[in-house]
Amino acid sequence: MINKMKLAENIYSIAKVDDRDVPFHRLTLTKGTTYNSYLLNTDKPTIIDTVDISFGKEFVDSLKATIDLMKIQYIVINHTEPDHSGGLGSLASQAKNATIVCTDKAVEELKEMYKLHNRNFLVVRDGDKLDIGGKTLIFLETPYLHTEETMITYCIEDKILFPCDIFSTHIANTEVFNDLAKYDIFEDFKVYYTLIMHPHRKHVQYMINKIKNLDIQIIAPSHGFVLRTEINKYIALYDELSRNTSTNKSAVVIYSTMTSNTKKLSQNIVEYLAAEGISSSSIDVNKTSKEEVLEKISSSDIVLFGSSTRYGDMIGSLEDILKELKAMDLSNKLLAAFGSYGWSGEAIEVIQDYLLETNAKVLDTSTVIKSTGMSDVAFPIRVRFSAKEESLKGLERACEYIGSLALNAI
Repeated sequence: MINKMKLAENIYSIAKVDDRDVPFHRLTLTKGTTYNSYLLNTDKPTIIDTVDISFGKEFVDSLKATIDLMKIQYIVINHTEPDHSGGLGSLASQAKNATIVCTDKAVEELKEMYKLHNRNFLVVRDGDKLDIGGKTLIFLETPYLHTEETMITYCIEDKILFPCDIFSTHIANTEVFNDLAKYDIFEDFKVYYTLIMHPHRKHVQYMINKIKNLDIQIIAPSHGFVLRTEINKYIALYDELSRNTSTNKSAVVIYSTMTSNTKKLSQNIVEYLAAEGISSSSIDVNKTSKEEVLEKISSSDIVLFGSSTRYGDMIGSLEDILKELKAMDLSNKLLAAFGSYGWSGEAIEVIQDYLLETNAKVLDTSTVIKSTGMSDVAFPIRVRFSAKEESLKGLERACEYIGSLALNAI
């Protein structure tokens, strides 16, 4: 069913209530969920987010009963994931005059996903404002909450924050507002934060800093209840939990280098892991005794092994260490491979092969994607030649992911 509710003057929630056991990120939402879209019926009618792709036609048919779709001037997409943007294809085909509003990184995704190559897009950046005829929207970029292209939208006049996935709950509800809920939703709110947002807790803090000076009277997320009471309580939970970054975990980065590129990578990894609250150090395997290296592996929670590649192989004495791993009990450890290379980087993959022969938890891209949906975090970590801005960004994201695992006790 589509549930409609007035939030403020000329602002309406248009929500698809999905009361099934909903498959979601390889979980099952036993309480269902809602997909919340919002209609701002101003002089320049605007839609903020849509619904899951499965319910696009139902969503558009419901909107037709409320507004002439040809009058819609803007469609704001805060986040491109299909449970929010999924109705865009159906809506855009009938709201032919609408300009699609999103971040720069969202444009190509939306064009490809919904065949919108010939539509008008308005790219907005942090702090940009948009007059929609009687109301003013301000846009704030919130990358990695929980994907890179994400932003949030704030209506200045009505003091409503539209944060898409942020501040959501997975509950199939028809009451719409949190103060009308039949039970205390706070635990559901906390569970949602833990599953979806906490792996990106550093970026939660960035978001908190961006909204701290906004006068927020209503939070209208894209899943679950609209929050219109105890607003500060819900924001405070995000702030408190995202500050809890003490892991009590230690890491060692073991490397063999040829031109110092891999050494520099190891130093970057130590720096980034330290930012995640992980006590870290690095060891040049060619300047340290085998016994000392093996002892450091035994005493660490997280171990990264890296090498440069020369003629399709590792260099130095790293392989002597890797051969010892299979006989060790590493069941409570997290392992990862990394390295720099100039051509094909075989050494990094050989390291990964050795790690997969152990009983440790070994990081790989497939597991990251299946468990989080993040496609910008890759293992093994491969950097061609020396690390530059883009590869350092990827390296930092990989360390953030390691940090999230450490915080959850690996």
